Amino acid sequence: MGWLRMRVRSPPLLQSKLLCLSLLYLLTTLPLALYVSFSDPSRCPLLHLLIPSSSSASSSTTTKTKLFHYPRDYGEHKHALPAPRALCSDPAVFSDYRTVLEGINGLCRGNLSASPALRYQNGRKGSFAGNLSTEERRSFFGRTDGAVEIPCGFFKEFPVTQADRLAMESCRGVVVASAILNDHDKVRQPKGLGSATLKTACFFMFVDDRTHGVLTSHGILKPDDPLAPSSTVVGAWRVVKLQQEKLPYESPAMNGVVVKHLLHRLFPNARFSVWVDGKMQLTVDPLLLVHSLLLLGKQGADMAVSKHPFNLHTMEEAIATARWHKWGDADAIRAQMETYCRNGLSPWSPSKLPYPSDVPDTAIIIRRHGSASDHFSCLLFNELEAFNPRDQLAFAYVRDQMSPRVRINMFEAEVLEHIAVEYRHNLKRGNGGRKQGIARMASSRDITGSSCEKYLMKMWGEPTE
Repeated sequence: MGWLRMRVRSPPLLQSKLLCLSLLYLLTTLPLALYVSFSDPSRCPLLHLLIPSSSSASSSTTTKTKLFHYPRDYGEHKHALPAPRALCSDPAVFSDYRTVLEGINGLCRGNLSASPALRYQNGRKGSFAGNLSTEERRSFFGRTDGAVEIPCGFFKEFPVTQADRLAMESCRGVVVASAILNDHDKVRQPKGLGSATLKTACFFMFVDDRTHGVLTSHGILKPDDPLAPSSTVVGAWRVVKLQQEKLPYESPAMNGVVVKHLLHRLFPNARFSVWVDGKMQLTVDPLLLVHSLLLLGKQGADMAVSKHPFNLHTMEEAIATARWHKWGDADAIRAQMETYCRNGLSPWSPSKLPYPSDVPDTAIIIRRHGSASDHFSCLLFNELEAFNPRDQLAFAYVRDQMSPRVRINMFEAEVLEHIAVEYRHNLKRGNGGRKQGIARMASSRDITGSSCEKYLMKMWGEPTE
């Protein structure tokens, strides 16, 4: 046994070194842990608000098991974007999970709104939203009751299978939806889900043929079997494949906004919805988001969306969209802004309160399905088909002129950064070499005689007389 004692015993000098290193590690990490745990409540680390109280630990525990295991080669280009802002002037506050769960389930069983439901135009037309003129689109801004049928898309087929359609119609509570078209993003699983959320909320991911093919090549989805069609579940998401040849638009972005802004039509029996862009990954339970950002307050809100982190005025966003080639046709963007200025678009000012900004970040949209938010979504989608899928450009134009007004909780950009993680889009070879035009400084000649001249002068703080 002597040799065993010699093997297990360490020299005193080595033991003292290990002790010193252990103490150094403890002294280094303990202050950091205490700082994270007890940091200033005016900051926005919101995850500490998700810790359940002892009285509801059994129902509040988050999902511990990993929702899905991805092949290693599928994780290429999965770089998260930094979120440098840390301070919030208006942080979100989350209630106890059990309270939220019981409250939302009670609302979903009851009657949420006494206002009349919208009635939609039906039939077949040459485009998905009817290709309406400016005057036709504006004629529906002043809806006051359910007597008028609203154009709200679906004048052409949206290619969803019968099995998926039945599943969508059976979703009667909270629907969480996303879309990945043209293999532009990765399928990412939500984090921080409560123990009953997967049984309470419906998770739907819409993909096209190209995205489906990539997921199949990685073994995440099985190849199509026409003799035995079945629904496909990837972690939390039910994957809905859209037939490429039957999609209503050539642009993947426009096909994506069908799902993004017309969820109330795709899920006619859902009471709430949480839209998540394909580039985003939820890190907070969607039921908590609905309760905190939509339902809390004296009257609550019809929808909740983040303020843009930088731009306040619609024209600022339009200039950025053209400057950074977020949409390729700068002349079309200018024509869109000219149309809006002629029809009442104005820069943001305190007179627009309680709306704190004209520009949202629509990566995550939380809605209470009802006449106000449904009406807004229909009007907004009609503008997107008329011009382009950049929904931030039409947002304030529709919001400020529709009647009755829609109640929107435009929460802080820092809150968005703490309820979700944003990732870069999939990198595409051969798409990064496009030459950009030479930028030049604008002059007063560019706006003289423009219908947006008064808008721009007011936005710049110049006299308009």
